[in-house]
Amino acid sequence: MNVKLTKANNLLLVCLLTLVPVLADANTLERVRASNTFTLGYLPDVAPFSVQAADKASGYAIDLCLKIADKVKTELGLPGLQIRYQPVTVTDEMSAVSSGKIDILCTPTPPTLERRKAVSYSVPIYTAGLSVVVRKDASEALLNVLNGKVARTGPTWRATVNRGLSNQTYATTAGGVTETWIRQQMRLLGVVATLVTAENTDAGLERVAEGKADAFFAERMMLKNLLSTHHSAGNLVLLDRIFEYAPTAMAVDRDDENFRLLVDTALSEMYRSGEIEQAFDKYLGGASDTAKKLFKVYAIP
Repeated sequence: MNVKLTKANNLLLVCLLTLVPVLADANTLERVRASNTFTLGYLPDVAPFSVQAADKASGYAIDLCLKIADKVKTELGLPGLQIRYQPVTVTDEMSAVSSGKIDILCTPTPPTLERRKAVSYSVPIYTAGLSVVVRKDASEALLNVLNGKVARTGPTWRATVNRGLSNQTYATTAGGVTETWIRQQMRLLGVVATLVTAENTDAGLERVAEGKADAFFAERMMLKNLLSTHHSAGNLVLLDRIFEYAPTAMAVDRDDENFRLLVDTALSEMYRSGEIEQAFDKYLGGASDTAKKLFKVYAIP
């Protein structure tokens, strides 16, 4: 009988081991149903979009993800669905989605062509704006060119830009689309300057406050949020100019259109019901008239 029991146990073990790759390869909703767990991935230091909160997370994007979780509960008939919060980093955020480590990346990112080789994207949830922070004692030449107060015709414009931008040290967060944009602009304008990268927005502001960089480029809402609490904010100023706009969205499995449809349905319903606007009021200081017009564009009928 012990021999039979051992054989039965071995058979059970083989079955379980065989099941592991099946679950790993299952689509998102099948994986969620099998585990009764919906895993929200997020960057833990991207306030006001997603921030670490003990063993959970909070922020604008997290609230939207929780609404998506409610949709998943209803769709799968799982009222007891467990929500798991999984922090990720800039270097592994996309691989966490493509490998199934997380079911959705809540923190919005720009859907670049390079990223879309690995993941798919929801409808946009926020339109990011690239802005810059400098010290209050920044040179007039630098302020003028960053504010766009230079002639925009012929060689004079290019020369004026170069005089204002050259021989400066710029900072941005490492590995993002902003770093790529700055390097591209420096090449296009022939600007001789130094670009340094920081681990996060807080560290970037610190570089400027300490005089280790002349300007820090980052997403405008993140800069406004951090400057409201940063200890060196009195020495820093956020310029009004927005250099670039980019719709940002949540990343999902590239090969799972059913889950993407569920996500887009939940977000579109939030746009039409006004819940997105309420989230803007709660976390982002309210929606501008332009943002409200984009709500109608982003929502899928």
